[in-house]
Amino acid sequence: MNLLLDTHAFIWWDGDQTKLSSRALAALYDPANTVWFSVVSIWEMVIKSQLGKLTLRLPLSQIVAQQQANGLQALGVTLADVLAVQGLPLVHKDPFDRLLIAQANMEAAEFVTTDPIFAHYPVRVLW
Repeated sequence: MNLLLDTHAFIWWDGDQTKLSSRALAALYDPANTVWFSVVSIWEMVIKSQLGKLTLRLPLSQIVAQQQANGLQALGVTLADVLAVQGLPLVHKDPFDRLLIAQANMEAAEFVTTDPIFAHYPVRVLW
């Protein structure tokens, strides 16, 4: 199974796994699954860190390097991902969330998130 971490799920996976559901944890630890974090989430964290809205345990570049060393894969943004946003309903206007949803759909991935807003989108959520 392919899994794409929402930004908060990536932060919790790195810093406080007790915040993740038991179902999400089981899937994330299953070696048969491919686990991605999106560069969209990294971009979001950079912005929030610069604005003082997010404090991380280490510099983000170190967190990313550690997570990649642990087997998480970075998922880049493609033109197809961006164009897929057009087909999503306008439930809310968060550009990071909308692009993450498009990426999850393009990769046929389960989107690992606790955010209830995603129930209103055509995306498979794992929590």
